Amino acid sequence: MSIAQTLSRLWTFHGGLPLSGHKSLANREPARPIPLPERLILPLQQHIGTAGKLLVQQGERVLKGQPLTRPEGYISAALHAPTSGTIAAIGDHPIAHPSGLKAPCLILEPDGQEQAVEPLSPLADYRAADPGLIRRRVREAGVVGLGGAAFPTAVKLNPGPSQKVGLLVLNGAECEPYITCDDLLMRERAREIVGGLLIMIHALQVREAIIGVEDNKPEARQALAEALEGIRAEGVRLQTVPTIYPAGGEKQLIKVLTGREVPAHGIPAEIGIVCQNVGTAAAVYRAVLEGQPLISRYLTVTGQGVSHPGVLEVPIGTPVAHLVEQCGGYTDKAVRLVMGGPMMGFALGNDQVPVVKGSNCIWVAAREELAPDVPSLPCIRCGACVEACPASLLPQQLYWYAKAKDFDKTQDYNLFDCIECGCCSAVCPSHLPLVQYYRFAKTEIWAQERDRRKADLARQRFEARQERLEREKAEKAEKLAKKKAAVKKDQAGDGQDPKKAAIEAALARAKARKAEAQAVEKAGEPGQPEEAMAGPPRPAEPVVLPEQQRLLEAAQGKRPEQQKIPAAKANHRTEAAATQGDAAASTGDKGED
Repeated sequence: MSIAQTLSRLWTFHGGLPLSGHKSLANREPARPIPLPERLILPLQQHIGTAGKLLVQQGERVLKGQPLTRPEGYISAALHAPTSGTIAAIGDHPIAHPSGLKAPCLILEPDGQEQAVEPLSPLADYRAADPGLIRRRVREAGVVGLGGAAFPTAVKLNPGPSQKVGLLVLNGAECEPYITCDDLLMRERAREIVGGLLIMIHALQVREAIIGVEDNKPEARQALAEALEGIRAEGVRLQTVPTIYPAGGEKQLIKVLTGREVPAHGIPAEIGIVCQNVGTAAAVYRAVLEGQPLISRYLTVTGQGVSHPGVLEVPIGTPVAHLVEQCGGYTDKAVRLVMGGPMMGFALGNDQVPVVKGSNCIWVAAREELAPDVPSLPCIRCGACVEACPASLLPQQLYWYAKAKDFDKTQDYNLFDCIECGCCSAVCPSHLPLVQYYRFAKTEIWAQERDRRKADLARQRFEARQERLEREKAEKAEKLAKKKAAVKKDQAGDGQDPKKAAIEAALARAKARKAEAQAVEKAGEPGQPEEAMAGPPRPAEPVVLPEQQRLLEAAQGKRPEQQKIPAAKANHRTEAAATQGDAAASTGDKGED
């Protein structure tokens, strides 16, 4: 059966609950923009994947729409300035998260001027553009899934050559109680939603698409039908689905519309389907056809704990306290502040946390809107949770193994197929916090996986080092072996050890130098015979003038005891006398003593 044939009928998914919607609290008036707060708090990571690389510094002035981060890695998204102003601080700040922990954030102080950067050039003729260019534009605009998961949209628009996608599903089944932001968006911006749908059809190169809208949203369905009729979009169908929670889940909506089931631990692309939210489609439209990044979104502020519930158009990074103030402030009934709806939302510790791209609702709950706070009782194995589970799991088994911290068993029972919809907890007669146990087990498994990856990395590094050391050792041994082989080869050639020959030659040279030095010493000693003296030849006898000879003889006649002066000393004195005689002759001296 082809996908086109499957669109003519509807299927049902296992489990689910009919819930009171409480939609009328916030959808009776059009969505309204709000003034800027005194400061915007922008977490650096507002999506699944890697946080972007920071592009600004503290004290820097930024313009509206200016990139504050650049995507890092494949699964990442950019962050842009929602308005013009100054980066007052960069550091950790509490964020909207069940843990209540802090995360790196930018603190932007608006200047009220709303100066904007030049928008990217619109791709008016997107049908002639390469799909890769469209994906790059969506990535640069920081578009992520606005249905809650915040998965980078550019990645979902690129399923890869191995996955043949034939159908695009646009999710307008806003099934969670109290939440109405998608309802108002479909009513007021249906043209943008349909335009974004057509852009994504071209990016995915699919021929068919279907928009699923719950039957409790007649105004939204009518607006979308008129937009489709005006554009005359071929291959796009608008389908009404029954209102049952959680029909807005990705896997559940695909089952209702096509009858196909996404495999365990799988994604819709594996069965040829991609699912996107209507808010994501509108953001894609603005990114591609208007060149505008994702800097604001529709958000529901509702509950009996707020004076004037409604849907607001909110800049990303707006503190929750500012939203409540724009809706008239808290009432006397307010007892709990929840990010999200009553089924899948989580309580906030304070109202100073910011709105992020994936935020869709702030529920200010009164006591009567909350489930009764009663103590948990032992599981009676009634099976009500099994009947209500839309993922066809065994919640009670998952509960036992999660409580016992047997995480391997929880995975055997497909823990990660749980969408944490809360149906099991809602029907449990023992009031067991089942979803909290599942979240705990998932967190522990992820922590173990991180530790295992770190250990594997350390082991790989150690093994690589050992391999390198062994390789270096082998190379050294090989060089030594080659050297020994060369020595043996030389010995075989001349029959003599080259080392030994070199040593003997050095010793011979040392002996010769020693003998030469001893001979020089002996030649300089007095009383040695002429023939034993070594060294250079003696100089010739000096020429003695007659006057010098007379003086010399006169001197010798006065010192008869010096007649026996050794020849060497006599010669020395004779030379000295000759020198003195020359000096006397040149000065007129008569030679007197």
